[in-house]
Amino acid sequence: MAGHGSKTVILAALGGNALIAVTKFAAAAFTGSAAMMSEGIHSLVDTGNQILLLYGMRQAAKPATPEHPFGYGLRLYFWAFVVAILIFGLGAGLSIVHGIDKIREPHQVEDAWVNYLVLALGMVFEGAVWLVAFRAFRAEKGEGGWIAAIRASKDPTVFTVLFEDSAALLGLATAFIGIVLSQALDMPVLDGVASVVIGIILAVTAAFLAFECQSLLTGEGVAAPVRANIRSIASAGNGVERINELLTMHFGPNDVLVALSLDFSNRLSANGVEDTVSAIERAIKAAHPDVTRVFVEAQSFEAHRRSLAEIAPA
Repeated sequence: MAGHGSKTVILAALGGNALIAVTKFAAAAFTGSAAMMSEGIHSLVDTGNQILLLYGMRQAAKPATPEHPFGYGLRLYFWAFVVAILIFGLGAGLSIVHGIDKIREPHQVEDAWVNYLVLALGMVFEGAVWLVAFRAFRAEKGEGGWIAAIRASKDPTVFTVLFEDSAALLGLATAFIGIVLSQALDMPVLDGVASVVIGIILAVTAAFLAFECQSLLTGEGVAAPVRANIRSIASAGNGVERINELLTMHFGPNDVLVALSLDFSNRLSANGVEDTVSAIERAIKAAHPDVTRVFVEAQSFEAHRRSLAEIAPA
């Protein structure tokens, strides 16, 4: 399941988005700004998203049952994927539609100073939440690059909030520019254009998040360096002559399944095989705390190859 730090990030985002959503909708109703209405929709969707992520974390923490022997960790990935779809369907879709309506029937924003005040407050709130998510992700990513860290991360809660709030800050800047230009150039249509641009920003964000979450949801394995290390540990086991197969899968950010098919020396006794399997399991879990289950199959290479050949036609 996701850790305590992830929950802190989500709660911070939930409080900030809920507060700013109310002020944005009030400002949009008072001034008639399409860009501000889009920002209100954006913050409302983000608030709902944080609630869904918290629900996903709670579901993922449920203990394993006979019906779900590997636990419920994948539910966190499912709800993170739903969040990405909601950003696209509600946030991006409604913003673009609302912006197009404003472009077709433009009207000047009234009392624009209200929008500027709300946008400034939004920058403060969203910036504070973004900083919390940024620090949490920076601590998680280690020494690697940012994009590589996002691709490698198995905890969608932190990078989802980080991307949501990055999109929120870009949206606030877009709304500000759109309202300023619509006032300065006496072109109210630019307010609608800003709303459409905000929708496009949300659509791009949603597409990236959906791509990352679907990979986790459909059975993503551990990173290549971790696989290599597990292979090295297994190869060093007493009496292990060959690794027939190594399979891994993430059932949650800190819940990894490892399945090994090993060809043992014929000279090794049954007790020797048991001792080696136990030693390999302990070594793997010690080196990689996220590994919660290790299954080892003792099988000759020829038998393993025959079983693969039987599976292949199916």
